[in-house]
Amino acid sequence: MRTIRHLAALTVTTCLVGLLTAAGCKVSAPPPEQTPPPPDMTAVYAPKGVNVDGVLDDEVWRLAPAFPLALSKDRQVKNSLQEAGEVRLAWDENNLYMAVRFQDSDLVAEGEEDQLHHYQMGDLAELFLKPENETWYWELYVTPAGRKTSFWFPGRGRLGVPSCFKYECGLRVAAKCDGTLNHWQDRDNAWTAEMAMPIKDITARGETFGPGSEWRVFVGRYNYSRYLSRQELSMAPTLPWTDYHLQEHYAVLRFVK
Repeated sequence: MRTIRHLAALTVTTCLVGLLTAAGCKVSAPPPEQTPPPPDMTAVYAPKGVNVDGVLDDEVWRLAPAFPLALSKDRQVKNSLQEAGEVRLAWDENNLYMAVRFQDSDLVAEGEEDQLHHYQMGDLAELFLKPENETWYWELYVTPAGRKTSFWFPGRGRLGVPSCFKYECGLRVAAKCDGTLNHWQDRDNAWTAEMAMPIKDITARGETFGPGSEWRVFVGRYNYSRYLSRQELSMAPTLPWTDYHLQEHYAVLRFVK
């Protein structure tokens, strides 16, 4: 139980804090937690380019480091990743390349055309690409059915505006399924995919691309399966929570030649 002396001291302290605040003096507060520096994701130079067929047999994919997918940090507390995945990146003077390999017990891709919101229609790999010092960024899709989508946002504050979904570019994709697509009665194994995004589209607004340039990159996965208790969303790098537009936590893209 507090004594009268303790209560009086507390009252005086509270009044002093109020007076200091009113006079424009801020009472010291604990410093905020420091945000750790973003991780790197390396893109390896591909002198022979990449044959975009979804097979992942190009030499550069044997050299490029594999970045494993994970759940967001908040979901790791109570969950573990059920179906693993990994992503690799490469580049040359003409394209930025991505390759993915995903375990998948139930291959689902019901979108039958390009330029759809395929995250609502089945399994998906998404590549997000953003210049470090600009507001705009790309959101690029490949599905197990080999369908593609390319969105371009002038800035995160325009997310959802219809004009962002009408972007056109020379994006090329291909996918290969180890299993039967859209057949829920059986159990599938995996799918792989490749993507090539033209440098001329990436640099159309005056950006530079390649060694010495500054870019952020992020890869997200949507995984639908009858064998999972819920849709599984995984990513590289790991975000603090599941929001694929958290640009501040994207990886720094490193070019190796």
